[in-house]
Amino acid sequence: MITTPNPNGGKPRAAVWGRLRGQGDRPGLALLSHLDTVPADPSDWSVPPFSGRIAGGYVWGRGALDAKGVAVTHLMTLIELASSNQRLERDLLFIATPDEETGGRNGAGWIVANHPEILEGIGYLLTEGGGIQAAAPDETTHAPIWGVALTEKTPCWLELRAHGRGGHSSAPTGEDAVPRLVAALDKIRRAESPVRVLPEVEQMFAALAPIAPEWDRAAYLNLSGTLERDEGFRRRFLDNPGQNALVRNTISITYLEGGPATNVAPSIARAQLDARLLPGRTCAQFAAAIESLIDDSTIEIEEILSFASRASSADTPLFRAIEAVAVRQDPRGLVVPRLIGGFTDAHWFRETGIVAYGFVPRTLSAEEAEGVHGANERIAVETLTKGIALQIELVRAFDAIEAAEHRKQAEPVE
Repeated sequence: MITTPNPNGGKPRAAVWGRLRGQGDRPGLALLSHLDTVPADPSDWSVPPFSGRIAGGYVWGRGALDAKGVAVTHLMTLIELASSNQRLERDLLFIATPDEETGGRNGAGWIVANHPEILEGIGYLLTEGGGIQAAAPDETTHAPIWGVALTEKTPCWLELRAHGRGGHSSAPTGEDAVPRLVAALDKIRRAESPVRVLPEVEQMFAALAPIAPEWDRAAYLNLSGTLERDEGFRRRFLDNPGQNALVRNTISITYLEGGPATNVAPSIARAQLDARLLPGRTCAQFAAAIESLIDDSTIEIEEILSFASRASSADTPLFRAIEAVAVRQDPRGLVVPRLIGGFTDAHWFRETGIVAYGFVPRTLSAEEAEGVHGANERIAVETLTKGIALQIELVRAFDAIEAAEHRKQAEPVE
């Protein structure tokens, strides 16, 4: 266990880790999860949100999906492999951290900076951010999709502070903080970000082309070109919020603060924005663009959280191991590289040169997936147990495929 800082004061928090030593010297694999969660309002839940109750074939509770369920999957994988008579060739590292939901600076980021010895010899990492989408009922045209996150959008959290003349609200001055803030937010809400298709997104949709609707297959094979020249496809594609977020910077207005009472015009009003930027643009550049857009010198803009996004290559033994396991599970299985709109702790490790993928080998229903950060978060016991078995299979497959590739490279050329 490692104690980590608590920026809010009070007791330090903890990260948990353990290492299973392999018998070889090739780069090891880390399994990363996090133990913190977002808040939960008990009034929205049908069970106490931190009870971990098992009922109706599900484990219920905040973190069941994000990401204590992942931590359980990883820990059981480590325990099962440690008790096996078949030793791995490489080291396997389990690590579960705090602070991921608020950016990870005092969790994974702090560990990377202050305890690099824990990561010694680690070359690969698996964490949250991807998983398995089950085959559709029409089995002749659909296949299970194994989505592997190679990169993620850059978070850019901003606070806007509007200043004005405070006083009694019965005599508005036209220079009040709240109307100024509302006007600025309206400009932000109406702004439309340009479309930009990253190579990872182009690759993702090309991989999905075989199972796309027949009329969209050619478009998926050339996504950027089709979005430029086919207005009908462009409109249909961008009308899907998830797809829109893959090719654009997005902004959500998530927090507002005004006066203390209905009859008080405050001298300051605040709003917070959660922007997610495509890799290649910094938060500072984005904040400057917002400042230019609102064009109001009475409004301050402060960066709350941001970090640069990194990408990992799909041309690795670990990606090929995922492909091998997917085909063993179902010959129709497709392994698809992904860009994700959220953020994980993977970027802290990519910055050190570790190949980091967002992938947990579990299949969630659409209803289950809605529980992430929502009420009644839960995971099926069957999903959890199958996920552990698949994670063990994947670790062994990676160990075997990398060993085979290593032997092949070492063979003399005749």
